[in-house]
Amino acid sequence: MEAQLSLIIMSPEQVLEQCEITYVKLPGKVAPFEVLKGHAPMMTTLNSGKVTYQTKDGEVKSLSVKSGFVEIRNNKVSVCVEL
Repeated sequence: MEAQLSLIIMSPEQVLEQCEITYVKLPGKVAPFEVLKGHAPMMTTLNSGKVTYQTKDGEVKSLSVKSGFVEIRNNKVSVCVEL
């Protein structure tokens, strides 16, 4: 499967994941949401929940988070979380 987004997930201590993905689902403050290629630029906070994403190889991974924020710009998704 062709990767369409670049994802970086980091905590204050370290980079947890950096890879090419096809989508990511995030636990937004108002409601969970999904990011696909071409998503509008935005920055928002995250609730506790799971960050779920599919790598370019088709593997689905997830990470439980307590809180955080995300910035989406030019098909790059930057997520800073507290575990």
